[in-house]
Amino acid sequence: MKKNVLALSAVICLCALASVRAQTPDLVGPEDNQSWNDIQVFVPMTAKVDFWAVLTTRFGKNVSRLNDGRFAVGVVIKPNKAWSLQPFYLQINARNTRGKFRIEHRLNLRIGYKFPIKKFGLSHRSLFEYRIRPTGNSWRYRPSLTFEKDLPGKLIPKAKFYVTEEPFYDSSLKRFSRNRLSFGINKTLSNGLSLEIYYLRQNDGISRPGDLNVIGTSFKLKL
Repeated sequence: MKKNVLALSAVICLCALASVRAQTPDLVGPEDNQSWNDIQVFVPMTAKVDFWAVLTTRFGKNVSRLNDGRFAVGVVIKPNKAWSLQPFYLQINARNTRGKFRIEHRLNLRIGYKFPIKKFGLSHRSLFEYRIRPTGNSWRYRPSLTFEKDLPGKLIPKAKFYVTEEPFYDSSLKRFSRNRLSFGINKTLSNGLSLEIYYLRQNDGISRPGDLNVIGTSFKLKL
């Protein structure tokens, strides 16, 4: 089952990425309904270090066209159960407001901490990203706080409900310019494979479109 699900998801993502091409420019409104989907792969290198890679596709314009394709690669370092460190490189081929695709490179560092609470999960993550773009380089800081709780086994076995709040600080604007609030369910499908389904609301009065309603999926495979 794991191989079939992963293979099907990979084919969908790769076909979508292959279809990326410039199209006729059209007007872009301030709000959009989108679908974000990714496949994450974790490969243990040592007892405390995992190789990590992710392939992402994002569909916009009311989920009628491919907006961007993303690929990231890095490592996840876990010195203990509480802390994690994740440096990674991200490449984005994204559609701009004129309908044309452009490449963006990002250098990222995630630092995560899980609070020692037994009844529920509470974690903080700081993400620092340096953006290398044709329009000018900049950096952003994205702190987030996540609450998660195991769902009753009779309702959905081996599943957790979570809520995440994430604001964005942009160096080029010199202020917090974006906020994301998301909630969803993380379900273990088999040993080493899980599926995350979520809803995300983004508010951003600067980007176009900036205010987004997103339905997303994320397959996570640990080999």
